[in-house]
Amino acid sequence: MSNRTVLTLFAVAVAAALGLWAAQRHFGAPAASSLPQTRAVRLFPSPRELPPFSLRQSDGTALVPGELKGHWTVVFLGFTHCPDVCPTTLAELARAQKQWAALPEASRPRVLFVSVDPERDTPDRIGEYAHAFHKDTLAATADIPALENFAKSLSLVFAKVPAPEGAPADQYSVDHSATLAVLDSEGRMAGIVQPPLDPEAIGADLAALTRARP
Repeated sequence: MSNRTVLTLFAVAVAAALGLWAAQRHFGAPAASSLPQTRAVRLFPSPRELPPFSLRQSDGTALVPGELKGHWTVVFLGFTHCPDVCPTTLAELARAQKQWAALPEASRPRVLFVSVDPERDTPDRIGEYAHAFHKDTLAATADIPALENFAKSLSLVFAKVPAPEGAPADQYSVDHSATLAVLDSEGRMAGIVQPPLDPEAIGADLAALTRARP
């Protein structure tokens, strides 16, 4: 392993630790009393605004903060070449999505899959990948600087891991947070869901939060 790789992984570990520390600070008090009790979603005492961002959706349109308003949204970072965590997570989220399918489309919770591998994941590819799990899943990506800023705003991290020695360069992997970010209907960071995931609890939580709003 090269010194550069070691430094990269160290930086990711430090960033992850800082993100966890920041998140734990939010969990020192109970969730806002106006919202229902949740089992899988760990709500912050107060939601926080996200800085401006612009991602590109699988249909080619821009995904900006205003596009996320009106729905509670679960955000998951991943990539289509992911061998295990990504397909498992999206399959579990698809089970949760079935539980809120009866809610009105105008306010129904959403799942947003954000690829952190724009080098290989085109908008068309991420759309096909996400929709294979559930037709309502949103998919988006961006260039690396935009993705880094977006992930940082959610206290999540990712880092490219070079291909093993002797393997083609495009056989690299991407380490990324397995934690899910939860945005409220105002598009604010409202909480997180941590593995192991409980699809039934996630589905029930998001349905209840949608009915309570914001």
